[in-house]
Amino acid sequence: MTKSLEAVLQGAKSATALLYNQPTGANVYPGVPPEYTNWRDEQIAWQKSAVLFNQSYHMDDLLVEGPDAIKLLSYLAYNSFKGFEVGKAKQFAPVSHDGYIIGDVIMFYLGENKLELVGRRPALNWVRFHAETGKYDVRLDLDERTALRKDPSRRRSFRFQIQGPNAMKVIEKATGKPVPEVRFFNMTRMTIAGKEMWALRHGMAGQPGLELFGNWDDGETVRQALIAAGKEFGLHLVGGRAYSSNAVESGWIPSPLPAVYTGEKMKPYREWLTSDMYEARASIGGSFYSENIEDYYLSPWDIGYGGFVKFDKEFVGREALEKMSTKKHRKKVTIALDDDDVRRVVGTMFQENNRFKYMDFPSSVYSMHPYDKVLVNGKQAGISTWISYTANEGKMLTLAILDPEHATPGTKVSLVWGEANGGSAKPVVERHVQTEIKGVVAPVPYVREVRENYADAQGGWRAKASAA
Repeated sequence: MTKSLEAVLQGAKSATALLYNQPTGANVYPGVPPEYTNWRDEQIAWQKSAVLFNQSYHMDDLLVEGPDAIKLLSYLAYNSFKGFEVGKAKQFAPVSHDGYIIGDVIMFYLGENKLELVGRRPALNWVRFHAETGKYDVRLDLDERTALRKDPSRRRSFRFQIQGPNAMKVIEKATGKPVPEVRFFNMTRMTIAGKEMWALRHGMAGQPGLELFGNWDDGETVRQALIAAGKEFGLHLVGGRAYSSNAVESGWIPSPLPAVYTGEKMKPYREWLTSDMYEARASIGGSFYSENIEDYYLSPWDIGYGGFVKFDKEFVGREALEKMSTKKHRKKVTIALDDDDVRRVVGTMFQENNRFKYMDFPSSVYSMHPYDKVLVNGKQAGISTWISYTANEGKMLTLAILDPEHATPGTKVSLVWGEANGGSAKPVVERHVQTEIKGVVAPVPYVREVRENYADAQGGWRAKASAA
């Protein structure tokens, strides 16, 4: 019998205990093989030549249509909707009434009163709840990720990203014409192999590129045309293993825990959510553990979205964010882990006893929402949220959120690796010994090429495209 999330929480020792011991492992990337060639070459290609990310399978897609579509989505978003019009996209990362992130997806403005949200489920569920319980004249159409579909062979849309320094050459060859100048997070229409589609100016791996999406039945024709066009430009197809690691190079935190498990104002939502939904099945893992689930919640400033917060309209969580805006904020950083310490951790795999937590490559993520402690002089200074090896740098990197006094590049820190007391009850966690790995705080994005040619603050291509 399906229960509400509220009922599930009432029957659990605590929200933390429920999620920390969930059997659910890390997110999977269906529809593509783990590797097309090998994940090292696939990583290198997104910095040196070009790659094709096939995103047609692993994300949910919510179509929002009707006279109140903008009214609904604007009320749930803290970023401004001024100038937002057909042919544009924006980040949609709504917060709870207390101002903490519920989810993070991309919102596409496809036509009059027609918008599409693409990404992980929590943000989409929040929209569905308000559409169903509020007085909004909207229609919703949820297209679930492949792993949850009764018919996994079909979706509404194909979705490909062409990224890397040669990305535009691949697109030009595939279309037979120059790539139009499009501002960052703006869209244009494009035709490849006789098939028409949307093209979003995007840069997921930190390099300029386009995200292409259109009718599902056209997907394979378009994919083959892109592969053929990319041969002379070193185009690599990217499998699931390499795909999961690109976040540490671009600096995007993919896994904020939805801040829905507490708060009286959030109770109606917990009563709407059910035991078979994402929020009830999500898992947290890592060395950070607190019985107060709110210690896992992240603010817009924590994930680097503080600059998006605008108070030019009413929205859910506005009062809370106004109070937060006057306080000091934690800072998103990269931590470069010490090579010798990483070798030490991996080396215990070759002994019988007292092994440290297995460190997978390239992404060493074993829960849906990883949280590891970061220490400075033995005291907690923040959390690490995502850890991956990059062949482009020859380093194991983590995306972390640190107290501002410890966030200066060059600061020496320690990452606590592994779970306490031998590990949680998650089946993906073997019995192990906890240890510390030395690290150094570095900028985010970590890769200099990405930092200088992608990030807005440095005036790179992303900033130039936005100003065009």
